[in-house]
Amino acid sequence: MIAAYPLQWPEGWPRTKSYLQKNGRFKHDGRWITVFAACDRVLVELDRLGIKRDDIVISTNLKTRLDGMPRSDQREPDDHGAAVYWETNKGVRRVMAIDRYETVADNIAAIAATLEAMRAIDRHGGAQILDRAFTGFSALPPPAAARHWREVIGVPSTVRDMPSVRIAFRRRAAEVHPDKGGTHEAMAELNVALAAAERELNGS
Repeated sequence: MIAAYPLQWPEGWPRTKSYLQKNGRFKHDGRWITVFAACDRVLVELDRLGIKRDDIVISTNLKTRLDGMPRSDQREPDDHGAAVYWETNKGVRRVMAIDRYETVADNIAAIAATLEAMRAIDRHGGAQILDRAFTGFSALPPPAAARHWREVIGVPSTVRDMPSVRIAFRRRAAEVHPDKGGTHEAMAELNVALAAAERELNGS
């Protein structure tokens, strides 16, 4: 199952180097777009393609609300990427992921804009051409973290409080972050491990 948090970047999709990321400048009601507004755009575009809300997962490194959507009231994570997974009424799983912009909100909005552009194919070229256009967006589940979160973060079994875990997480992140010579894969594994630690120690 695809998780909304942390970010489940699709396997095999290339990542954008941080120094190549740009300001997206997406707006909503005359202001810079929020995560909430960007998610709403995605849901609207997929609804127009006949995709039900329950068949959609918006995956980012922002913690989620009770409905599974990313919360807006959070600081920008180190990894701004966003991935949207959905399942068609024919049972075909699709994914679209973007990380070229400097905020999660802009990357989600960019996915919505891409969906809108592809929906034009349906209007002008028909459903068959649209299906072919979406062929390259077939979704495979990302690899799950095989190691226990304690091993990934580097904390012993005696540590049972999240503040200590977060200190170890930040120390490890400084080593594996792509900007520090690490890899996106290692950072993704670390984010998954932190989420697992929060679930276990906070009971969430």
